[in-house]
Amino acid sequence: MATLTIELPPQSAQTSLNMRRWAELLADPELAKFEGRIETDRHGHILMSPPPAPNHGSLQSEIVYLSRTHMLHSRIITECPISTADGVKAADVAWASPECLRELGDLACFPRAPEICVEVLSPSNTEAEMQEKMALYFDASAQEVWFCGEFGVMSFFGPRAA
Repeated sequence: MATLTIELPPQSAQTSLNMRRWAELLADPELAKFEGRIETDRHGHILMSPPPAPNHGSLQSEIVYLSRTHMLHSRIITECPISTADGVKAADVAWASPECLRELGDLACFPRAPEICVEVLSPSNTEAEMQEKMALYFDASAQEVWFCGEFGVMSFFGPRAA
């Protein structure tokens, strides 16, 4: 089988398209009726996922509670839309410092990642998919990426040396 390598544009070059497209999607009354997750690819095409299973939300809620309890003076954001080199991706949970929030403001989509991006893994997630998402978050300036497994087991990652 041949290996395909896709070179993505620099994250900074993709941000303008991502921010413009995300504003269009937020203004769409038909999309507002959709109960699942919406993300985009690097072309601005919509990627839709059905609502997650209850366990996903339970784990997400527990991460938010523990983060709020132990990481004071910050903002915890669920379903955080982040501009990446491959479109807008929504971190299940994100942690942003006051400094980060001052920089990013109250935008509908962040032009870069908050310091910590957390993904609660679903049974349908593949290893390759999660590695790609982790790389996209680091490319978008995340300092840490956390994965929460199906039973609440956490894995923590820092950016890899180039």
